[in-house]
Amino acid sequence: MIYSALYPSPIGTLTLECDDSSLVGVWLEGQKYREPGSNATLRESDDAPILKAAKAWLDGYFAGKAPDVSALPLAPVGSDFRREVWRLLCDIPYGTVVTYGDIAKKMAAWAGKAKMSAQAVGGAVGHNPISIIIPCHRVVGANGSLTGYGGGIARKIKLLQHEGVDTSRLFAPKKGTAL
Repeated sequence: MIYSALYPSPIGTLTLECDDSSLVGVWLEGQKYREPGSNATLRESDDAPILKAAKAWLDGYFAGKAPDVSALPLAPVGSDFRREVWRLLCDIPYGTVVTYGDIAKKMAAWAGKAKMSAQAVGGAVGHNPISIIIPCHRVVGANGSLTGYGGGIARKIKLLQHEGVDTSRLFAPKKGTAL
């Protein structure tokens, strides 16, 4: 059974999903690449303990605190590669950004390879099923491009500014798949 609840946030309504033991999804309204965590039956529930914990985490986040990602039991559904990318995203400190290339270097080491494609990493980042909590919004292009956010560039900018990131050197691409 997958439980679902809505969360009204400053960047739009979020849909939260959990199973009996873990949070499996946080989806922005209109998010690109929305992939439900399971084919299991979906049931709306405002009282599932994991959903309550996720709402409290998000309340803290949107109140300007830097809640710890490890405070929630997370179980994003994806390949081993994607899950490792998402694990690395959880290590990005609040209020900072890293590049796809930075993550690609860590993924190359994880895979035992000399190098890894930043585009492959970008695909995994873009398919993150637990938005905001697994902070994919903190990843930018090497040149400062704000690419790769399934929730839209405007939301990515709002989240980064909310965290106090200096966005003056960052820019939205004129064309591309992540707009």
